[in-house]
Amino acid sequence: MLELSILGFLYETPLHGYELRKRITALTGHVRPVGESTLYPAIKRLEKAGLLVRETRPGPAAAPRQVLTLTPAGRDELRRRLADAEGPEVTDENRWFTLLAFLRHLDDPAAQAVVLRRRLAFLEEPSSFFYDGDRPLRAEELDDPFRHGILTVARATSRAELAWLRTTLAELESA
Repeated sequence: MLELSILGFLYETPLHGYELRKRITALTGHVRPVGESTLYPAIKRLEKAGLLVRETRPGPAAAPRQVLTLTPAGRDELRRRLADAEGPEVTDENRWFTLLAFLRHLDDPAAQAVVLRRRLAFLEEPSSFFYDGDRPLRAEELDDPFRHGILTVARATSRAELAWLRTTLAELESA
């Protein structure tokens, strides 16, 4: 998620580390806070791989800033990661939202639709947070009001997302 976020935000515009950290925190910080000890090693890995470059530019005050810019290889890597997204990238809600934040950078509507179809297939499978053996339990089958609440909220969220996915897929496929 972190590397995808770095690539995605830098795809849009060059940024210095502090601004990049603020944007990533706004997107995913509620799940996992992004500290400097996590962000800067990821930046160094991407830089070493040739996916981004640093450039020293004057800061608004006295101190210069290291501005990060995506290379053409970095732009290609972001598009590859978006197009190839499957497994946890489409089944884990937090990873999915990160991916969805940058899916517009995959220029081909057909390729975008392929990714959305993977998420749709996942959501259409019967599932639950709670099971009786292999059978998923529905909210109405639970006496526990808190577990009932989890399933009620999850069902409403899934219905909204399914409606959005179907509408968006229809739009992409008619383009």
